[in-house]
Amino acid sequence: MSSGLNMSRRIRRSPFTSKVEQHGVRGFSVVNHMLLPKAFKRSVEEDYWHLREHVQIWDVATQRQVEIKGPDAAKLVQWMTPRDLTRTQIGQCLYVPLVDGQGGMINDPVLLKLAEDHFWFSIADSDVLLWATGLAEGKGFNVDICEPDVAPLAIQGPKAEDLLANLFGDDIRAIGFFKFAWVDFAGTQQLIARSGYSRQGGFEIYLRGGSATGLADQLWDAVWAAGQAFNIAPGCPNLIERIEGGLLSYGNEFTLADNPLECGLADYCHLDGDFEFIGKQALLNVRQNGIRRDMRGVLYGTEPLPTVTIPLPVMAGKQKVGQITSGIWSPRLNRNVGLSMIERDHWASGTKVSVGLQTGHKVPGEISLLPFS
Repeated sequence: MSSGLNMSRRIRRSPFTSKVEQHGVRGFSVVNHMLLPKAFKRSVEEDYWHLREHVQIWDVATQRQVEIKGPDAAKLVQWMTPRDLTRTQIGQCLYVPLVDGQGGMINDPVLLKLAEDHFWFSIADSDVLLWATGLAEGKGFNVDICEPDVAPLAIQGPKAEDLLANLFGDDIRAIGFFKFAWVDFAGTQQLIARSGYSRQGGFEIYLRGGSATGLADQLWDAVWAAGQAFNIAPGCPNLIERIEGGLLSYGNEFTLADNPLECGLADYCHLDGDFEFIGKQALLNVRQNGIRRDMRGVLYGTEPLPTVTIPLPVMAGKQKVGQITSGIWSPRLNRNVGLSMIERDHWASGTKVSVGLQTGHKVPGEISLLPFS
């Protein structure tokens, strides 16, 4: 198998890379300096339909954990995000925007609270470890920060719960959405959360200690064996399903240049809370002045167009009002679907626009709320 990547130690293999190679991976991307499988034998459309109907196993170890532990851990974690964490319970997962002093998006991880003084950020593609370390040093917080040996394995799709209940017992069914519990596996305690980068339901197993112990192979094989009764297949985050579901990708839909209020994340920013976080005044200023744009979906074209790799301009007449940063043909909606920040005067659902293609041609489109229905 040729990935097309010029490999070196700077691009890390995950504990599951050997397994995805055995299962016919056809390509990788790189996230957090680690290999992320991007395609298997099925086409992206075949993979989409399978994910909606059955169950898949994904190597998502690129979701690296930033562990913050110690007497000031809760203070540091709250300092990093505008989301109010004061009522967060042990065993809870929270989607949290992380911002800098100007309110720009550093990352949009899932936060897991393991203890009152122990947290994991399960991060998207940016160096949160360095950011957290710098903040801790600057504030003089008494914390230990590291990247622990934790490798998430996602089990996604409508049959995921039945599969894992068969493997670990019916207590799996009691895990609530964005909650986690501990299970026994091969003599070890492992964390399972009801979460994942799809809208089809599923779980993520945060495998601890899998890099050098053989646990990763054992876990993959156990899930694979249990999944035979449920038509399991190897997979990866599916672009069609992601866009339809309005799931954003750091580095694609937003970057450090964007703030969470304009990324559709206002519900995760508690600006009137009685707590401080870096960038608070900047976000208060954005709110006072009113946001200039917001995240929307775009339906465009009635024939399949190439997957978007270079942003496509969204036009209202001769005015550019946004750009599609992720886009692909939806076989369910029979339209191309895309994600774009859209200017205020044009973001109402149903607004007619046109989308410029790389060929120089334009196709008609319209604005949609997210997720696409």
